[in-house]
Amino acid sequence: MVNIFVVLGAFILVLIISNIRIVAQSNAVVIERLGAYSATWSTGIHVKVPFIDRIASRVSLKEQVADFDPQAVITKDNVTMMIDTVIYMQITDPKLYTYGVIHPLNAIDKLTSTTLRNIIGELELDETLTSRDMINNRMRIVLDEATDPWGIKVNRVEVKNIEPPKSIREAMEKQMRAERERRESILRAEGEKQSAILVAEGQKASAILKAEAEKAAAILQAEAAKEAAIREAEGQAQAILNIQKATADGLIMIKSVAADDALIRLKSLETLQKVADGQATKIIIPSDLQNLAGLVTSVAELARK
Repeated sequence: MVNIFVVLGAFILVLIISNIRIVAQSNAVVIERLGAYSATWSTGIHVKVPFIDRIASRVSLKEQVADFDPQAVITKDNVTMMIDTVIYMQITDPKLYTYGVIHPLNAIDKLTSTTLRNIIGELELDETLTSRDMINNRMRIVLDEATDPWGIKVNRVEVKNIEPPKSIREAMEKQMRAERERRESILRAEGEKQSAILVAEGQKASAILKAEAEKAAAILQAEAAKEAAIREAEGQAQAILNIQKATADGLIMIKSVAADDALIRLKSLETLQKVADGQATKIIIPSDLQNLAGLVTSVAELARK
């Protein structure tokens, strides 16, 4: 009897230990009791009732990345292209995720395809290529609302790749090449224009500097000529003063020696001789030259003195 209780106790202990579950961080476990939802286990140690409780699903609460296959979509201007999308989502309610929809990822894939076709169908090719942010935001809003009953939150949607048809890509490459050539021509023309402007400005500055140099040289030349004229005038004035002074000194000397009439006549004769030696062709002789003999006699007397 004792052995039976020991075996029964060991069996119950093993049964309890085997039904102990540890839920790791960022995970959740959905428990069903007799086929109905019972509880959601979070992080920690839990004990499942044997033969009554069942683990319905194990759910990761981490953010997940779903990279779906490229989808063929048609734009408003009837261009077919392949678009590849990436969805970042997170399970917020393990119960809704478990019982909300069968194969949630497959459901999100189909929902993504239909939403993407609806959005791209309203856009033309050029708008599709330049409106990625708008496409991402609209898809995120639609998917987040649609997946809310499934316990899933769509955090972000990214259009990873847009691949137009080969003919469209070739046309776009030609267009981009033509645009680059146009920009190159514009830049070259702008460079030539700027170069011509700089050359013209350089020539203008050179002409201005040359004119200023010539003006400065003319001013200096005029100043030099003025200075020379002033000095020449001062020299002539000084010469005149010297002559006048010499004349005055001579008169003073004549006066001081008490020159008589004979000396004055002698000086007049010397002056007449100097005049006769000059370039004059006509000489006016004073009327009192008839007294020349007397003047000569006076001179001789003066010489003897």
